[in-house]
This record gives sequence, C-alpha cells and structure tokens, in this order.
Amino acid sequence: MGTALFIGGVVIMTLAIILSIALHEIGHLVPAKLFNVRVPQYMIGFGSTIFSRKVGETEYGIKAIPLGGYISMIGMYPPASKTTRHNRLSQIYQDARDIDSERITPKDEGRLFYQLPVHKRIIIMLGGPTMNLLIGVLCMAVLILGFGKYQPTTTIETISQCVHTVTATNADQANRASCTNTDPDSPAHAAGLTAGDTITVFAGEQVTSWEQLTSLIQRNANHAVPVTVEKDGKTRELTITPLETVRPVYNQLTGQYEKNPDGTYKTITVGFIGVSPTSELTPGHIGQVLPEVGNTLERIGATVLKLPARVFSVGESLITGSERPADSPVSVVGVGRAAGEIAATDRIDLRSKSATLISLIGSMNLMLFVFNLIPLLPLDGGHVAGALWEGLRKGWARLRGKAHPGPFDPVKLLPLTWVVAGAFILMSVVLILADIIKPINLF
Repeated sequence: MGTALFIGGVVIMTLAIILSIALHEIGHLVPAKLFNVRVPQYMIGFGSTIFSRKVGETEYGIKAIPLGGYISMIGMYPPASKTTRHNRLSQIYQDARDIDSERITPKDEGRLFYQLPVHKRIIIMLGGPTMNLLIGVLCMAVLILGFGKYQPTTTIETISQCVHTVTATNADQANRASCTNTDPDSPAHAAGLTAGDTITVFAGEQVTSWEQLTSLIQRNANHAVPVTVEKDGKTRELTITPLETVRPVYNQLTGQYEKNPDGTYKTITVGFIGVSPTSELTPGHIGQVLPEVGNTLERIGATVLKLPARVFSVGESLITGSERPADSPVSVVGVGRAAGEIAATDRIDLRSKSATLISLIGSMNLMLFVFNLIPLLPLDGGHVAGALWEGLRKGWARLRGKAHPGPFDPVKLLPLTWVVAGAFILMSVVLILADIIKPINLF
C-alpha cells in the first residue's frame, strides 16, 4: 500500500510539472500568435519526439525528457550588420543566423520576431513566467481559502529536556537535540508538562493563541507563574518559572539565524520554558493570498541569489561523503520524491497531504517565475532585458536625432548563452545525482 501511494504521489507531481511546463509555453504561444508571429513548433520536453501533431502552421508535440519545453518562433535573429568583422566567432554567429533563416519563407515578411515592436516582444517573453505566477497564486488561494495555513496551536507537541546554554558565537546550536551537563532542565520538563497538554491559562491570563502564549512566557522570565493545562478532558494546575535565557534571532524570510557585522549571532534575552506547539490547518481569507505570495517570492528570491553556492555545497557533499544540508535545493527528481513521501506517509491525514502537495506545486511554479526572470539568455528574462536595452538605445538615438540603432541581436551573446546554459545543465546534473544518491527525506 505504501509503495502504491508513493508511486501515486510521484505520478501526481510529474503530471503537475508537465502541466506547468505546458501552461508556461502557452503563455508564450498565445501572444506570439496574437501578434502574428509564425510559430512552427510547440513542444513539451527535450530530446526525441514521442508524439506530435500539426495543427495549422504549428506542430504540437511531447518529447522524451520532461525537463522543460519551448516554442520556436520565426526570426529570432536579425540579419548581420554590414560592419560585422570576419573571424571565427563571426562565422559561428553567421551559422546560427543561417539555421534560423532557413525556416523563413517569403510569406513570413512582417511576421518575424525581431521585427515586432519592443513592447510586443516583452509581452511574449513575459507570457511564460506570468503563467507560472498565476498558477502559484491559484495554488496559494486554494491552500489558504480551502485548506488554510498551518498555524501553531496552544497544544504542546514536544518538551525540551533542557535549556541549551547559548552565546553570541554558538547561537545556531540553540535547538540541538542533545543535552550536556551544563544545560539546566527546562522549566516545562521540571514542572511536569507533557506532550498533548493544552495550555489554557498562563500567569492569570486566558490563552487563545500560540503568539500570545509566547509573549507571556518571554515577559515572565524568572517569575513563578500559575499555569492551567487540559488533556483528555482533565484539568491540572501547575507552577512554572520561565528561565531567563539568551535566544538567537531567527529570520523567517531567510530561514537562518541573523548575524552581527562582526560575524557573531544576534541574540535576545527572554523567558523560555522549552515547549513546541502542534500545528493545524486554519482557513484564511482572500486578503491573505497576495501578501503570502509576496512573502514566498521574497524567500525564493533570496534563495535564487545563493543558488550557485548552495549547489556547490551539494556537489561537495557528494564528493566528500559529508552530510547533505537538509535545506539544500532539489531537482525535479527531488520534487517527485518529496511528493511520493508525502503521499505515502501515515504521519499526516489526507487533508494535510493534499494541502502539502498543493503547496509544493504552488512553490514550484513561483520558483519557475522568479528563475525565468533572471536577465540572462537563454532565459526569458534575458530576452526581456535585450528588448529593454534596444528600447533604451532607440529612445536615446531619437533624442539625439540619430538613425535607429537596429534590433537587439541575441546572436552576439551566444558565448554567454552557452556558458549560462552549461551552468544550468551542470547544476541540474549535480542536483539530480544528489537526489538519487543522497536524497532528502521528509519523514
């Protein structure tokens, strides 16, 4: 049964990835056709073609490797300028132009991509990422309105056995599992709190949320306070003295502990009892959707900026045999594996599984949105940046009364395009190998 559920989760995620790719390419295809650009091919995947069918002037098909997709548009490269130097690199450029021009027929005049106004080219290239953004927003809306977000409750899930001694230099060890002889017992453990207890009253105040409880604990450091807990219909009265302790400052957006300019960790002194809450899905309202999407995009943006370093760390763990970071990036193989584990686990119910899978699909599409906007060819953001550069040059020439400087020529950036494409392929290979050899296990 577990294996069948695992395979089912992988299949669901595979279909979600393929659908996301298909809709991304439709985001390019629709405006291209609206602007009368001839599109010979619309393909999902790379490599050899498994299935295709020609409708009108476009061949629609599926290829063997579902790691992306593309539409081919006529006239991506403008003709070479008359001042082009003749050398080995210029011959490579010309070969690329020749391959592109072989598909152009006399009927295509006026239907070439480079002949479009700048704003239309930008619309076409932004169409794909916009589809991923819309999918991400839709998933987030379904998640928040239909299922809700996981919110901490006032019911205790785990009790710390001790309070770790923390300084500005070792604050990242605040949540380590083991205790030492120098670590005092946690107040919660000493008072007799147990997993499953629900705290209803703390320091004389009725407790209605985890945030309120946290604030009360932090404010009552070194003060003995009465606590009321309930479990299985029974009520108990306890006394707890929150321990004044140094805690690291955790940044929810970056998922890391904050540091000072000198490299030490930022800390605060607060009351602490050593409990963590259970979480439950709590439905939200429509006004929470866009802010949550914005927060997710901010976190993804911070992750993308560090992507090369984080992939290098994964590659290093593969070579040296060291432990792979639990928060390291994953490939489509890792995403599929995660979906399989979510579907197969018995630690969460069906509703939570569905919510987690929807969250995974939404986050994946928001990641694709951000990633594709990187202003480097061959990504969509590179084409947008090129069109914007052409628009700036055109406007500057008009202000000076000069002739049109000509369209943006992506051929001249082919060496950079090859480097970027090679880097992406290398990162994909490293992550795929890591997801096979040293996968991240969720449960």
